[in-house]
Order: sequence, then structure tokens, then C-alpha cells
Amino acid sequence: MAQALFGDPDILLLDEPTNGLDIETIGWLENFLADYQNIVLVVSHDRHFLDTVCTHVADVDRAKIKIFTGNYTFWYESSQLMARQIGDKNKKNEEKRKDLLDFIARFSANASKSKQATSRKKALEKLTIEEIQPSNRKYPGIIFQQQREVGNQILNVENLSKSVNGRKLYSKVSFSINKNDKIALISKDALAVTSFFEVINNEIKPDIGKFEWGTTVTTAYLPLENDEFFQNDLNLMDWLRQYVPAYVTDVDEPFLRGFLGKMLFTGDEIMKKTKVLSGGEKVRCMISRMMLQNPNVIILDQPTNHLDLESIQAFNESCTNFKGIVLLTSHDHTFMQTVANRIIELTPTGIIDRLMTFDEYMEDERVKGLREDMYK
Repeated sequence: MAQALFGDPDILLLDEPTNGLDIETIGWLENFLADYQNIVLVVSHDRHFLDTVCTHVADVDRAKIKIFTGNYTFWYESSQLMARQIGDKNKKNEEKRKDLLDFIARFSANASKSKQATSRKKALEKLTIEEIQPSNRKYPGIIFQQQREVGNQILNVENLSKSVNGRKLYSKVSFSINKNDKIALISKDALAVTSFFEVINNEIKPDIGKFEWGTTVTTAYLPLENDEFFQNDLNLMDWLRQYVPAYVTDVDEPFLRGFLGKMLFTGDEIMKKTKVLSGGEKVRCMISRMMLQNPNVIILDQPTNHLDLESIQAFNESCTNFKGIVLLTSHDHTFMQTVANRIIELTPTGIIDRLMTFDEYMEDERVKGLREDMYK
């Protein structure tokens, strides 16, 4: 990254620049590029990064490239709005036009003073309704339906600690989950949250401490690594059949096709062998498996890994709308900000637990002081 930025190039080409970076470093890069004076061409699956940096979006779809004014969120929401407008036969053209103009005005009123935001605002002010087009892209249908709601007892964690090879990942972890909690777990040690998720899913043992799930809880877990789930060379339908809950008795082909079809596996694709799946296809299978559980608690360890933007967007919206409990960790800023209403940070000396959004947490001065002290 330093090599690419060094020398102030006229054209800066960045291919997935946020991969492997923590939230703080990504934030620095966003701020740097937002005021960059020259041309930037970037490919990224990080929507917050694209929204902060980009003034235009180039959509590569069906062997054609179309350039659209605005950042990623403007492109996505405007294309969705236009698709709804076309499908709404009852609304008058004048009303549709007003809705579109109001939409453009809302996005052009950007308070940010960065070079990119100012440039984007000017471009949006010149935008005509005719330039907004619906997208041809297909989005998965990710829907988590609870078999039953959680009771008052969901998860109690008491004094959990874990070390690996003499390195303390976290200690003195104690908290309870309440109804309507959607918790983002974070740590400066990337292994800490993964280890914590493995502990509460009974995959590894803590050094000390205990935890207890409530009797009404049904969990669905998306682990960071999923290779162990794809050791047998089964086709997708037989693979998914393994994970049908015991209470489901009528498991025929249309039933399984329905869950796979929601994740865009259609036709003969369901006969594909699991050993030839790409990373993204494996995650889509794992999400099908999660939906099949009808969970009221979902646990997500880096849920956007290997997924394309359409799947990330659909997954994000599903978690935002989910009526149950969410525990997640992600490098995707937008996912964390739009889903979580509570932040718990795991540190070697204890936890920080705040009822606030991700952005509020990262900007809170008292939290910044606490973080400094707890990682010493």
C-alpha cells in the first residue's frame, strides 16, 4: 500500500485495498483518498469505503460497462427505486418523477467537505432522472425465520478467559444478552473474537469461566473457516439434507431446492459437487444451512468474506431486519454500523460494553481512553 501511494501518482489503481486491514487503517485510507487530488480507480467489496471515496460507479454487467454518477449506496438505492417505479403501474408519472428528484436531492445534500464529497455533490446536482436505470443484478433471498422467539434467558457469560501459546486473547469476559440485542464484538487481536465464538459454540474450551444458553435458544453459526463442512464429495442437495432439523419431516427435493434457490443455486447447479465449490459458493451454502435451522440467534464471524456485493448487501439487510439476536464481527464497516445496537470489545484485561452504534463507539472519547488503558 505504501509503495502504491508513494510518489503521488496521477492515476492510482487499487484492487481490494481494504483486504487484511483493520478498521482504523481503513479509516485512514478513506480519509487520505477522500482528499486525493488525482484519479483513483478502485475495485472493492467494502461499501463504506466505496461510499467515502467514490464520485462515480462503473457497473460491469452482462459484458457491458456503464458509468453512473454517485457513490455505491446512491447507485444501489437509485437502481432499486427505479425498478420499483417501473413495477408500480398505479403511481402517476408525476409522482414517480417527484420521488426520484427528492431522492437525488437527499443524496446531494452531503455535509462532508472532502474533495470527493464536494465533487460528488456537484455531479449529483447535474444528474437527470433519465440517467437513473434499474440494475439487472440478482440478489439472494436471505431470510431468517424464527421457529420461536427467545425467552428472557438468552446467554449468560461469566468470567471467560482464553490464551493461546502464552498470548492472552481475552479475560474477565462477563455479560448477558437481552432481547433485541444485536451485538458487534470487536478486538485489536483478530483471533480473540473467533476464539470467543468457538467457545460459546462448544468447539473449544475456555481457560476459565463458564457460559449458559437459555432453553428457548436455537443458534445458527457462520464460522470463519468452513472447510470441515465440505469434506464429503456430495452434491449440494445431499449436502444440505444433512442439516435438516429433526422436527422437519417432509424433506423432498422442492423443499431443499427452495433453500438453495434463495442463494441463487438453480437448475442443475444443485447437483454440483461440494469439493469443486468456490469460496463464495461455500459461504452461500453455509447461509442456506443457517436459514434451514430457523434460528432465533445468529452468530456471524466475518460474514462478508468471499461474498460478492449483491450477497453482502442482501445478507446485511437480512440481519438488519431480523427480529432475533445477532452476534457478529466483521471488517465491513457498513455491516457493523447498520446491524449492531451494542458493542462489546474483548481485551486482554477485560471488556468494554456499550449500548451504542459502531460509529458512536469508535468516535467516543471516553471509549478511546478506555481502549488505550486496556491494551497496555
